[in-house]
Amino acid sequence: MVHVAKYQRADGTKVRAHSRWAAGARQEMTILAVVALVIVGAGSTTSSGSGNSGDSGDPAPRQTAGYPVRFPDQEKPKRPSLTVSYPIRFDTH
Repeated sequence: MVHVAKYQRADGTKVRAHSRWAAGARQEMTILAVVALVIVGAGSTTSSGSGNSGDSGDPAPRQTAGYPVRFPDQEKPKRPSLTVSYPIRFDTH
């Protein structure tokens, strides 16, 4: 876009500062917008696949993992080992 500074015409008319399109830029932008709309429109269409009535023929994904997941090391819960060999006395007031 071209920026035009504030100026005064020969007949005395004052013109404010403004921006305007360069020559031919409006037509180029219109063509670009139409092409972008065509691309977006073509990309959002869905095909029916094999031609079945509403069925695309793709099977639904099936579950391949069993939940909850268990690992061989986790079959038996491990008991925590003691960290001290002497009894810890707590105050009972």
